[in-house]
Amino acid sequence: MARVIFYSKPGCKGGTKQKVLLTAAGHEVIPYNLLTEPWTVERLRSFFGDRPVAEWFNLSAPKIKSGEVVPEKIDAQTALALMLKEPLLIRRPLLEVGDRREVGFDVQKIDTWIGLQAVDESLQEISDKLMKQDLQGCSHGKDHHHGQSSQQHQKQGNCKH
Repeated sequence: MARVIFYSKPGCKGGTKQKVLLTAAGHEVIPYNLLTEPWTVERLRSFFGDRPVAEWFNLSAPKIKSGEVVPEKIDAQTALALMLKEPLLIRRPLLEVGDRREVGFDVQKIDTWIGLQAVDESLQEISDKLMKQDLQGCSHGKDHHHGQSSQQHQKQGNCKH
């Protein structure tokens, strides 16, 4: 099992579900507050790999929802400067296991990387339920229906969570 350094926004429902899934798979999760972490350009940049700059951003950040920040129109240097100034702009979570760093919670990618299968039967139902959810988008109660993808939902600025 892996030791996962997990940077997220405290109190985030999606982040809580992500940590539960990792813990159910037997991983040790070490949580850090993404908003108060003393980031440097180099360290933050290392989480994004070869992803396009637009994928580095938290699409539900107020400045993105308002249109003040348009991720598709920003270069890497500007994006990093904005994120250091306002960490709410950083896509969550940031994950670190050993020397590898990733951004976002792509269940298939993480399952291939470190494994997300529950370690025992008592956790299997919880794990199965979480793995069927979109753990990258906003997190709502079961009665909330988007009628559109989470990404479209967030880009339109409707996510209040």
